[in-house]
Amino acid sequence: MSHPHPELSLPPELPAGGLRIVALGGLGEVGRNMAVLEYDGRLLVIDCGVLFPEDNQPGVDLILPDFDYIADRLDDIEAIVLTHGHEDHIGAVPYLLRLRRDIPLVGSQLTLAFVEAKLKEHRISPVTLAVKEGQVEQLGVFRCEFVAVNHSIPDALAVAVTTGAGTVLHTGDFKMDQLPLDGRITDLRAFARLGEQGVDLFMVDSTNAEVPGFVTPEVEIGPVLDNVFAASEKRIIVASFSSHVHRVQQVLNAAHHHGRRVALVGRSMVRNMTIASELGYLHVPEGVLIDLKKVDSLRDDEIVLMCTGSQGEPMAALSRMANGDHKVQVGHGDTVILASSLIPGNENAVFRIINGLTRLGARVVHGGNAKVHVSGHASAGELLYCYNVLKPKNVMPVHGEVRHLVANGALAVRTGVPADRVVLAEDGVVVDLVDGRASVVGAVPCGYVYVDGSSVGEITDAELKDRRILGEEGFVSVFAVVDSATGKVLAGPQILARGFAEDDKVFQDIQPEVVKALEDAIAGGATDTHQLQQVMRRVIGRWVSNRLRRGALLVRVVGVAWPRLPASERSPPWWGRQYAGAPTSAGGTL
Repeated sequence: MSHPHPELSLPPELPAGGLRIVALGGLGEVGRNMAVLEYDGRLLVIDCGVLFPEDNQPGVDLILPDFDYIADRLDDIEAIVLTHGHEDHIGAVPYLLRLRRDIPLVGSQLTLAFVEAKLKEHRISPVTLAVKEGQVEQLGVFRCEFVAVNHSIPDALAVAVTTGAGTVLHTGDFKMDQLPLDGRITDLRAFARLGEQGVDLFMVDSTNAEVPGFVTPEVEIGPVLDNVFAASEKRIIVASFSSHVHRVQQVLNAAHHHGRRVALVGRSMVRNMTIASELGYLHVPEGVLIDLKKVDSLRDDEIVLMCTGSQGEPMAALSRMANGDHKVQVGHGDTVILASSLIPGNENAVFRIINGLTRLGARVVHGGNAKVHVSGHASAGELLYCYNVLKPKNVMPVHGEVRHLVANGALAVRTGVPADRVVLAEDGVVVDLVDGRASVVGAVPCGYVYVDGSSVGEITDAELKDRRILGEEGFVSVFAVVDSATGKVLAGPQILARGFAEDDKVFQDIQPEVVKALEDAIAGGATDTHQLQQVMRRVIGRWVSNRLRRGALLVRVVGVAWPRLPASERSPPWWGRQYAGAPTSAGGTL
């Protein structure tokens, strides 16, 4: 399990009239958000996103929620409600639809457009239901009311789910920007109305619960970008999330004001902004947007490149530019703007990018030296307002690492929510809402599911450990041949090492010990090759650890030479066998 809870047993049967909530991702981590609600034998899924791998997960492309909990109940799912179009909320939808393709997808127009484009790549034609704020839909036993919320992507929604057990309000990702670019604010009037009706469980975004005060309005980013553009003499490269429509809008506006042209770099950036433009969420000034192929025909002071890679993703455009292996070569005098804040865990990767770009001569503008980004998540002050407006009976912080969840729970208590009504849970923990009270009743297995190339869920933590060892500790292979009759080592041990500073000659010191250990083992009755390989592993492993202070991956091969029979006792090889009556190629017999 990603977050094991050995003290919790499997949950009991859900009491009649109760509502069960199981988070299969997003609690204890920033990513792969997915919550499963169960009432009267039916299921409702809220979000289905991915988590991006960290440095200790080499070769992994994506991490999915663990679908095992619902794998045998796919027919019970009424719908998947998507709060907004970020990857950590929609990225795993194709993998769930592979298991059942006709699960309805419910979300706003832009969210569904992003999902449909993604599903096209997986050759899946989804069943969709587009909804707007204020709309109410009866999805089986679940009555869902959708509420406008503000985030770093347009068309984000909160959802109030009402059943016989009460009302659950899930915010999705949200903030309370009072001056959004599109004029669409978080609907506190709807929150207040729901509060008056009674919110039995408030599932609320925790990302910025530790950050005091209020989030800076998005409109304040525009003047900062404008100043950076005015001071730039050569090319400008801006990196942001590929779905941050508002940030791209401000870059387009600044470019238009300063007589520059904008080229989008990266497949996801081009796809998402094309969709946003076609649906009217992105307004492109005439003549500003150009194809990347036409950039070479313009002067450096006429160019703006909008790309991905603000979080240091190794294969993103900006990372490759910093490494010098992208067709766009960053040079002296270029300006690079990282228009995002650091996601926890990405700090080192982002700093490597900043250092690499600086080394190439670029001026790097980022959140640490300029106000080029505002968060899309509510800070502590905004969360306090929500608690005071809603007056929820129970609170379950979601979307955050453990420290974020704890901080959010503390805010709820400060506003008067009883401490025993604040439920702190992690992935796999089962929470039941029964008779108006939410409580932890157990846990279900909920591990990491790795997408590794074309495989899904096949690679394990053991294989990842081997990859890390190969990358960090080196590789040692040992080969020996022993005589099964005499117990003597006939050849080897041959030792080959990779990833070591020391010369291969250093391993000559251990060869006599390996020979002695093998011969002693054979003398003691060990003839199985696996046993002999284990003998070599112990000797070599101990020596490498003690002498070289390394934990290298060891590959051992032992060959056993069996006594050779006299010629008279040997069977002829298959190609020399003679069978009476067998036809020859000439038509005769052998």
